[in-house]
Amino acid sequence: MSELAAIAEKEQSPLTQAASTNGRKATTQFVYLFNEVEAAAARAGSWENVRALLGGKGANLAEMTRIGVPVPPGFTITTETCNMYLQMGELFPHGLWDQILASVKTLETATGKRFGDPINPLLLSCRSGAKFSMPGMMDTVLNIGLNDDVAEGMLDEGFDTRFVYDLYRRLLQMFGSVVLDIPDEPFEMVVTEFRDKRGVKNDADLTGQDWMLITVRFKEIIRQYTGHDFPIDPYQQLYLAIEAVFKSWNGKRAVDYRNAANIPHDLGTAVNIQTMVYGNFGDDSATGVAMSRNASTGEPELEGDFLINAQGEDVVAGIRQTRPISDLKEMMPTLYAEFAQTAHKLEQHYRNMQDMEFTIERGKLWLLQTRDGKRTAQAEVRIAVDMVNEGLISKEEAVKRVKPEQVDFFLHPQFDAAALKATRPIAEGLNVSPGAAVGMVAFDADIAEQWAKKENKAVIMVRPETKPDDVHGMLAARGILTSRGGRTSHAALVARQFGKPAVVGVSELEIDLDARLMRIGERVIQEGEIISIDGSQGTVYLGALPAMIPDFNDPYLLQILAWADEIRHLQVWANADYPRDAQRARGYGAQGIGLCRTEHMFFETERLPVVQKMILAKTDAERQVELDKLLPLQRQDFAGLFRAMDGLPVIIRLIDPPMHEFLPSHDDLLTEVTTLRITGEDDTLLAEGEAMLTAVSSMRESNPMLGLRGVRLGIHFPELTKMQVRAIIEAACEVAREGVDVHPEVMIPLTSHTNELRMERGILEAVAKEVMSEQGMTIDYKFGTMIEIPRAALTADEIAVFAEFFSFGTNDLTQTTFGISRDDAEAGFLMEYLQKGILRDNPFATIDVAGVGKLMEMAVNLGRQTRPGMEIGICGEHGGDPKSIGLCHRLGLNYVSCSPFRVPIARLAAAHAALGNFYQDL
Repeated sequence: MSELAAIAEKEQSPLTQAASTNGRKATTQFVYLFNEVEAAAARAGSWENVRALLGGKGANLAEMTRIGVPVPPGFTITTETCNMYLQMGELFPHGLWDQILASVKTLETATGKRFGDPINPLLLSCRSGAKFSMPGMMDTVLNIGLNDDVAEGMLDEGFDTRFVYDLYRRLLQMFGSVVLDIPDEPFEMVVTEFRDKRGVKNDADLTGQDWMLITVRFKEIIRQYTGHDFPIDPYQQLYLAIEAVFKSWNGKRAVDYRNAANIPHDLGTAVNIQTMVYGNFGDDSATGVAMSRNASTGEPELEGDFLINAQGEDVVAGIRQTRPISDLKEMMPTLYAEFAQTAHKLEQHYRNMQDMEFTIERGKLWLLQTRDGKRTAQAEVRIAVDMVNEGLISKEEAVKRVKPEQVDFFLHPQFDAAALKATRPIAEGLNVSPGAAVGMVAFDADIAEQWAKKENKAVIMVRPETKPDDVHGMLAARGILTSRGGRTSHAALVARQFGKPAVVGVSELEIDLDARLMRIGERVIQEGEIISIDGSQGTVYLGALPAMIPDFNDPYLLQILAWADEIRHLQVWANADYPRDAQRARGYGAQGIGLCRTEHMFFETERLPVVQKMILAKTDAERQVELDKLLPLQRQDFAGLFRAMDGLPVIIRLIDPPMHEFLPSHDDLLTEVTTLRITGEDDTLLAEGEAMLTAVSSMRESNPMLGLRGVRLGIHFPELTKMQVRAIIEAACEVAREGVDVHPEVMIPLTSHTNELRMERGILEAVAKEVMSEQGMTIDYKFGTMIEIPRAALTADEIAVFAEFFSFGTNDLTQTTFGISRDDAEAGFLMEYLQKGILRDNPFATIDVAGVGKLMEMAVNLGRQTRPGMEIGICGEHGGDPKSIGLCHRLGLNYVSCSPFRVPIARLAAAHAALGNFYQDL
């Protein structure tokens, strides 16, 4: 402590402020020993709050200590302390340093070693640990307490030269990178230089003399970059390392990660100070990272990597080729059995798959960390189901664990099996995150982000190995490929968490970052060329392989969704315009069709000319001729839908868009006609063009989306909607005769006034009765309307007199509530609003609760006052958004309707809503 006191007296010393608190008693407990978890729990009030106080890593280390798992002694500085440090302008709170010094003394007593003692030194690690796991995002420093005197003392005590200076050079490099902000490259260049001199590939093959010389060079690098020597006082090392971890909470990579993972920025990080144990003592020592189950598939087997005679950072950094954890069973069978038993104990205790860091020091197993393991969507689903079957968790908890967006994995493209069979991979590596990805090779994170975000290109980010600073590029890329690293590498962990296909550890891949190219054998691939990677198989292909949607038959996913169906109250319907879409939706579990957009059928190539003639007809008789041609086509469409949805409801929306959408663009016509007038090439074409231009001009509106469309169009052109209702009822009669259980519902769009609905329903019901009389049978059908205009929501009690059901068209309701055009807003100011925090969410992706949600609530309550038990649903793409589904559940809607591919996601999200996993506050 004498050297500490001397340093503290120096002006501008980083220890001055902390040391000055000696002699004054702190009123806040900033530090908790690992064996003080009960005290932390008493202060925090609950286990979840303990995690908030001590961070996930600190809480787990304390809990492992409590249940008897072998954990090296240590202590945790709370997350509150980090926030206080940052709020105070990066100053240690009063009393913190005293508590740290007292805790170090406790570790000295527990271990029989002394911090800074050359004869029997206590060395420490300093690691971050926030409430939510953020692998690799913040900072770690190992072997704190080493200096020249301690190194010499360890040698005098008989420690191996290679072991001592391997520890020392690691401290210098980590301290230089983390605390002093020196790039890794200068340090790595020195190590590479020595490997090349020795003619070896692995750091483990360098001698003790090599590491001693490397340590000297590392000190020179620190002096060159900072103008100061490496601090030899162990307490100054500790102080500065703690300070660096606090500062890392606001580092760019940590902020980017939290933004991507939706982790709040005000949580702060804990700091864990732990006694060092060593996996690099020799061949009876090892270090590794392992999962209690397979993190890619969910299979109930240990999965991970380890290294003999190494420290933990070697495993995740990809510096040496790791060995699979299964090899430990053969090399150290007793220790493997002890580790497997410990992994099982931890999994039973936490009731979740565990991600564990371990060290074997001279035949003794130590656990350095456990946390709930990051896993792929496929693994999440299987593990949840298996743990229900094993009695660890309930069905409800299993459903809550699987996030709606994870279901999306099972609906994403995979490479076409025939194409895979016909194509030889150019390289193979570890399949650490499943899925297919095709894109342009990008060799750094900045280029990957630029190409993906600014130029809208598909990108595969290719790196020797990824680091936390690469996260922004990884998030922008379609997939990730590395030449080094294992299943627990940074690339693997981040890819799995964010659903990015990834292949790592491709040993034959040589990357030349200066020349911006990579080599696989004799093959040279330049940056910007297209490659394909299969994260499920661990293979790499040249060029773009065709992809396909996987079969929706994973038994574990089907079980999760079956449990979700038992739990949820909301039904899930689908938006489908064609029988094939309806069949797919039904296969995904849709319980009805909530929206069939009849206008989409009119755009088909063979129908569009008929539709245009109908629009341009000068007399009712001419128009009826074309409508008679469309009638059998529409009838055929609806019959196909009814057959596909046998026994389930089908809501068919009558034509909605303005007529000009079926005609050529006014500006294109004007250009064409003007050109023909100037050239005089074809009088016939000119006459036709002028006639079309006159017709289109007569239909032009300043704001067509608020003009002649929806119910207004039906009132203006009653023959059109009469034809559609006739086609619906005729189709229903046709399939009913075949034995199909048909439930048609006719929906009128864009209603704003009850008189519109009264008039339209009267006309259309007359057609329905006429058709049923002609067919000699009765069809049970419903008439309803969309609620897309604020006035309709405000007068829903009046509209419900004539509407048997409501369906919220939330896209238009959002546009008319905000008074903005979706297309214009999303291409312009809306993104600025989101970036500046004016809006929390894009209202076209997630329903605006305070505005649109309030209108929906009014419409539900008013409608059911008039018509108790009224069927009410939602049919915009909001129907597939988990946040919006939570709102629909709370409003008491009967169903949500979304695209077929979102149906499974909506089924799970509806169950989450029923279980209280609300995504929005009303």
